[in-house]
Amino acid sequence: MYYLAVEGDNLRHFRRVASLVVPELRFVREDWEAYFNFLRDLVIVIDEFPNLIREDPGVVSVFQRIVDTVLQGTRTKLILVGSSVSMMTSRVLSYRSPLYGRRTASLRLGPMGFFEIRGFFPGAGWEELVEIYGFADGIPFYLERVSTPFWDWLGRELARPDSFLRDELDFMLRYEFVEVATYKKILEAIAMGRNTPKEIREYTGLRHSDITPYLRNLIEVGLVRREVPVTESERSKKGRYYISDNFTAFWLRYIQPNLSAIEEGVFSIDTIRSDYPNYLAWVFEKIARQFLVRLNKQGRLPLRFTKIGRWWHRGEEVDIVALDPAGKKALLVEVKWSKLSERDAARIIARLEAKAEKIRELRGYQKHLGLVAKRIEDKEGLRETGVYAWDLRDFDQAARGRRGEGGVGSAGGER
Repeated sequence: MYYLAVEGDNLRHFRRVASLVVPELRFVREDWEAYFNFLRDLVIVIDEFPNLIREDPGVVSVFQRIVDTVLQGTRTKLILVGSSVSMMTSRVLSYRSPLYGRRTASLRLGPMGFFEIRGFFPGAGWEELVEIYGFADGIPFYLERVSTPFWDWLGRELARPDSFLRDELDFMLRYEFVEVATYKKILEAIAMGRNTPKEIREYTGLRHSDITPYLRNLIEVGLVRREVPVTESERSKKGRYYISDNFTAFWLRYIQPNLSAIEEGVFSIDTIRSDYPNYLAWVFEKIARQFLVRLNKQGRLPLRFTKIGRWWHRGEEVDIVALDPAGKKALLVEVKWSKLSERDAARIIARLEAKAEKIRELRGYQKHLGLVAKRIEDKEGLRETGVYAWDLRDFDQAARGRRGEGGVGSAGGER
């Protein structure tokens, strides 16, 4: 039995839906415990359970009694689903919740990976998929709305007076938080490249003691993530904060600053399209990391890494560093959302080699150098020098999960 909770009058609505499965329920008084006495040995799914809590905060205690008494010893499976991460965490799963200790299992669904979204757009090429991923991430709610060609669809969507894009982020924030303005200001700061607590504090005007719980809550609901250099421990003071999902980053970069023009019907899609390659540089780094994880699982790399992430120190950065501490091996990769000539690629690799020598934590490691780009002009020539080089032409083979002749991105030697 499936029930989608609404904002009010859920007892009456639940009885109407449940009576389609158990007809006798239409004669039962409006009471949760009475209902569940008639719903034993079923699989019961209550979607958007936070709506029940908003209507009646005491409902969680009622469900505790139902689980402990009414359903005890039955074969009933009760599945509670909610989009509000903050409420599901604090009111259903936390140790303060009356339901604490009663769950059989919990599952937090995140976005799909880049390579999985291809199933939504089987006719799209990899470049268009990157563009779509920059907008929708791997979130089905947004992917289902997109059609191809992507830019045609986005132009039409922004021209619609009832477009979901206009207030989507505000809607999400209201669903999770009370102080929407403060959280939105923090997200704005991070989207504009203010990635350290000091930079965020200066942009928002919040004191350090004020900003920490806000950042913690944004991480909890999945809107923000904290990263440290891959060679550091999680407790490092070098932590930076980034927007987690591409849709939020897209909205803050392109929708919010242009809301007036969008509302007035004078906004041009070219405003986004002309800047989009700059934005995709950040998105493509996420994709390249997923690409390397796939190659790692398929055994197509010169190491089996157990850590992967960015590295930075005193103004120097490497887009991706993959580490195999047990084998004392490292793969350092630069990522470019552009078409690289042979000269461009050689220059990037030379700089990467110089950076590699500055990472003191990798002294004694066997270092391999790599490059991921939209397209590399002389990819095979680069590989012959010992560099691991990939572009969008390699994505098909990685997506299929099979090793091709010589492997994906094989290099002629080691650096």
